[in-house]
Amino acid sequence: MDSFAVSIAAGLIIKKVTARHIFRAAFHFGLFQAIMVIAGWLAGSQLAGYLSEVDHWIAFALLTFIGAKMIREALGETSSLAGADPTRGWMLVSLSVATSIDALAVGLSFAMLRVLIWIPSLIIGVVAALMSVIGIIFGSRLGPRWKKRAEVAGGLLLIAIGIQILVSHLRDPV
Repeated sequence: MDSFAVSIAAGLIIKKVTARHIFRAAFHFGLFQAIMVIAGWLAGSQLAGYLSEVDHWIAFALLTFIGAKMIREALGETSSLAGADPTRGWMLVSLSVATSIDALAVGLSFAMLRVLIWIPSLIIGVVAALMSVIGIIFGSRLGPRWKKRAEVAGGLLLIAIGIQILVSHLRDPV
C-alpha cells in the first residue's frame, strides 16, 4: 500500500506519464520490496535489534522530506517539481527504500519462523509492482484536473505514511 500511495503522488507530478515511467516505478518498488524481504530474512535475528531501532526513523525522515518538498513546491510561485520525474535517479531510490523498509521486518519475521523466503518475496514484489502501476496511472489522471491541490495532497499523503510507519513502530516495536 505504501508503494501504491507513493505511486499516486508520482503520477500527480509527472506532466505526461508514459509506459517508461510506469515501468520504472513498478520495477523499482517491486524489486526493493522483494530485496528488502530477502535482506531481512538473511539478516535473521542477529541484526534485528539494530535495524528495528532505526528503520522507522529512516522511512519517516525520507517520506517527510519528500512530502514537505512536494507541498512547498506546490504552494510556491514556481515549482521545481514541475517536470520533475520521481521515477528517476536518487528520488526514485529514496522513495523505493522508504516504502520498503518495513519489508525488512517481514523478512526478519520469516527468518524467525523458519519460512523459506523465495516464494513470499516474489509475491510481495509482484504485488508491490502491480499496485505501483495502478497508483501511477490513477495519480496521472488526477493530476491535470487538480494540479496544486493534488500535489499538496500527495505530499501530505507521503508525510502521513511516514508518520504511520513511525507511530506503528513506536507503539508496537518489532
